[in-house]
Amino acid sequence: MKKIIILSLILLTGSWTFGQGVTEMKTLPSVNIKTLDGEPFNTSEIQNDGKPVVISFWALWCKPCKKEMEAYNENYEDWQDETGVKIYAVSIDDARSTAKVLPFVRGHDWQMEVLLDPNGDFKRAMNVNLIPHTFLLDGTGKVVYQHTSYYEGLEDEFFELIKKVAAGEKIPNH
Repeated sequence: MKKIIILSLILLTGSWTFGQGVTEMKTLPSVNIKTLDGEPFNTSEIQNDGKPVVISFWALWCKPCKKEMEAYNENYEDWQDETGVKIYAVSIDDARSTAKVLPFVRGHDWQMEVLLDPNGDFKRAMNVNLIPHTFLLDGTGKVVYQHTSYYEGLEDEFFELIKKVAAGEKIPNH
């Protein structure tokens, strides 16, 4: 009995960690955060002329987050050429470590749009509890898929979903 309970907990944790599927969220919340240069930015401005958008929450202290962002950055130019996708990397580093985000991003030559959420307002509005937490939005700005965690090769699987969204196809529940 004890083994069954432990196995059940592991399976529940695993399914929560590796894929949360489609969300019921209709549109993005309107939250004031900042650009990498410290300029005000309202999340309602996140759009991409009818093409897919990826929003990924990450932090400097999160190794899987940095691996995921590096994988996205390595593929970003090709992904844009093929689907027109735009990626927003939202740092949830607090006010003490926010100053380290810009040098880190420049040092790794990230091409995606990086935003700062030092107070966690956007994170809370999007119901993000674990990072990395990545959302895929369709051309209308509706969240059609989300996942937490990262493993090597996930970016290839994720890009298949991006291509489907770019082609106007529905994403099956995961």
